Amino acid sequence: MTRRRGAARALAIGLCAVLLAVGLGFASFVQNAGRTAPAPAHADGIVAFTGGADRVETALRLLADRRGDKLLLSGVGGGAELADLAPRAGIDPLPFASRVTLGRTATTTRGNAEETAAWARANDLHSLLVVTAAYHMPRALAELGRALPDVALYALPAVSAERAGTASLPLRLMAEEYMKYLAARIGLTAVFPLRDAPPSHLGHTG
Repeated sequence: MTRRRGAARALAIGLCAVLLAVGLGFASFVQNAGRTAPAPAHADGIVAFTGGADRVETALRLLADRRGDKLLLSGVGGGAELADLAPRAGIDPLPFASRVTLGRTATTTRGNAEETAAWARANDLHSLLVVTAAYHMPRALAELGRALPDVALYALPAVSAERAGTASLPLRLMAEEYMKYLAARIGLTAVFPLRDAPPSHLGHTG
């Protein structure tokens, strides 16, 4: 009986320690998700993980500002074309048509990373500006870092997400994103792909 009580107590202590670690990790995730290191004035390429407000527009403006030589819009859904997307950013698509790739194969964040890796290698790119929502950025960078270990990655949150930060986002959304981020960090997404519901016609990730 004493051994059973000791084992139960050890199990309870271990469970509490795990819950405490997860809780502290989540608090740190919420606090730091919108923080990014300074990005260089120019990178070899720009990639936007589509599926949320202002991601495509932000990436196109960065290309127009010559912050990168090439742009991949990863996870573009439906029949959207550059001619449809560029006007939303106030950009004439014609001068940039040869520099923009519309990636249509990705259906998950890991898929975005794999699509980006293939594109970066094909174009011999060694540095990338990464555009997605601020809350989604840690998971995007985790997947990209695994797919492109030799490429320098610089986070540039989409304009709307950067302005709003993460404080105004629902706690449930942040908690779900944190669990997805942990799965990405430990490589579980390679075995159990995390497919996100499509929030718009442009893509899937959110």
